Parts: sequence; structure tokens; C-alpha cells
Amino acid sequence: MKAVQQDIDERTNLTSTNKFELLLFRLGTDSALGKSELFGINVFKIREIVAMPSITPIAGTTQYSLGVVNLRGQVIPVLDLPAIVGCKPQTGLNIMLVTEYARTTQAFAVESVEDIVRLDWKQVLSAETSGAAGKLVTSIARLDGNTDESRLAQVLDVEAILQMVSPSDGHEVTEEKVGAKLVLKPGTIILAADDSFVARSLIEQELKVLKAPYEMVKSGKEAWDRLNAIAKSAEAEGKSVLDRVAMVLTDLEMPEMDGFTLTRNIKQDARFHGLPVVIHSSLSGSANEDHVRSVGADGYVAKFVAEDLAETIRRVLPKP
Repeated sequence: MKAVQQDIDERTNLTSTNKFELLLFRLGTDSALGKSELFGINVFKIREIVAMPSITPIAGTTQYSLGVVNLRGQVIPVLDLPAIVGCKPQTGLNIMLVTEYARTTQAFAVESVEDIVRLDWKQVLSAETSGAAGKLVTSIARLDGNTDESRLAQVLDVEAILQMVSPSDGHEVTEEKVGAKLVLKPGTIILAADDSFVARSLIEQELKVLKAPYEMVKSGKEAWDRLNAIAKSAEAEGKSVLDRVAMVLTDLEMPEMDGFTLTRNIKQDARFHGLPVVIHSSLSGSANEDHVRSVGADGYVAKFVAEDLAETIRRVLPKP
């Protein structure tokens, strides 16, 4: 038990070093080249890895649903991940990944699990900026560092996958849900960072309904670079960052720089004193929420509940 706790502590402490662990798995051969590629999901999203149990099919479900399993007293939906991605398993659906996402639990069937690797977020590039954009992939991980021979793994966008499987999941953003428009200090914006296309779309919908000026970027590094540019511009005009940015809204899992590092950088820099930071993430659970507090974030919201996000933004925004 002591060794297990030590392993958990080590894994959790990675959040202070811009590092994370990626679970690598295979889904079978792809339809284009007939090759079996590596895919990855952040270990923090994985609750359990089990050999494929008996699945109970459910009448009237989507084409990607295999049914449900009864696991440790909980009935969990199981999704056919190879079918979603467009791969064909050669040896069958042998492993089930039980995941926790935005306080929901679901399982993904995969062909095989390969490894858990510890990476720096600098080894992970945005799929969009690297020209490898796909609807279900947020980023490309260079497993062996920045070398031409490095193995590559596609980091799956769980948000996009679940949105694809269950498009009518109550994520619609309306004024009835989020309330009246936000009142920001004149001339300021909300700077938002998220690497998921689906998450960015939902955030933008909400900020538009709230009639809040905003700027959207795709990674923590982009947000940090943008903040520094804004600070330099404001200083040249004899103003501060708070005259330009009302708050920062950031995801946690992002290529190049994660949300923990971004938040820590902001909170430790005197130029950004008083700038609120809200973390908006699918990484739920008490351990992650404890780390959110440890880096000094002003709020934490689990994706994606429009009402909770609006309420948290209102709470942390400086009074105009």
C-alpha cells in the first residue's frame, strides 16, 4: 500500500514540472495504410485497465456503443474506440480502459495496451499547428524527444469523441442557462486557452452569449506568449495587464505548456498580480482539484457545465 501511495504521489507531483504520463495503446490497422499506430490518453483520465469483461448489449444505442458492464457495483457504458477512430482490430477487443472525464465514467474498448511513458509537454505538439489536424486528435506526442527517428503517438481528444458519440448531451449554451451578459472593465478581454476544438467551440459559444470580449488560443504556451506581448504593449502605454485582460480561462492538458505551469507562471510574476485564473478541465477528482488550489488558481470548473462556468467567471472577475 505504501508503494502504491508513493507511485500516486510521484505521478501527481508531475503537475509541478510541466510533465505528464501518457498511456499508449493500439486500436488495430487503419483504413488508409493498413498500419497499427500508437494512440494515447493522459493517465490522469484512466481509472482502471481491465481485461475485456462480459458486455451486456443495450437496445437502441448508437453504432459505437458495445453496451454496458457491471464493474465494482457500477454500470458503465462501453464504447468501441477502434470503430470511432476508423481502425480494425486484428486480435479483437481485448482490453477495456475505464476513464473519468468531467465527473462522468465510461469505458473504451481497445485492442492492446503498450506502455505508460513519462513526457514533458514540450514533446507534445498541437495537431493543428503541426498540420496534422484531425477531428479526434488534439496533439502529436514525440515519444523519444525531438528527433527524426522519434516514435509518434496520436493523443486522442476525449471531448470530441464523447461529443461525437452523444451529440445531444445538454451542452447547449443559452442565456437562460448562463444568465445576463458579463460586465468587464472597458477595454479588457477574457483570454482563453484550450487545445480541444470541441471545448473551444463550447467556450466561444458561452462567451458570445455572455457578450464578453475574448481571445482564444490553443495552448498554455500560446497564452503565456500572448500575455507577455500584452504586458509589453500595455507598459509602453503606461498601463498594466489588468487594463487589457480581465481574466485567464485555461485547460490543464495542453501541448508545449500545461495549465498548471501557465497558472503558476502567472501567479509568480509581479506583472500579473491580481489577474484571476480559472482552470476549466475534464481532469476531475479531488487530487487534481487540490493541485489547482496549490498553483494558486482562483477557480476550478469541470467541463462542460455552462451554468458552473458562468457562475465561476462572475465570481472571479474584477469589478469594473
